[in-house]
Amino acid sequence: MNISFTKKQEEYISEQVETGEYQNNSEVIRDALRLHSIYRDKVIKDLRNEIEKGWSGEPSKRSVSDIINFKKKR
Repeated sequence: MNISFTKKQEEYISEQVETGEYQNNSEVIRDALRLHSIYRDKVIKDLRNEIEKGWSGEPSKRSVSDIINFKKKR
């Protein structure tokens, strides 16, 4: 597998290895992917929960226009 990083990403990876917490670049990337997976799974779960609450909740008394106007004012 061939992966390209930006200069900033390469510097970050090197800094992480230099702290001594990781032995090499691959460990940093594996840890980042593991954390990304955990984060992504949580975001998807939270979104599904919110969608379910919306589907099973009471219908809104506001119209689409009301919601758009409210958002425009913010």
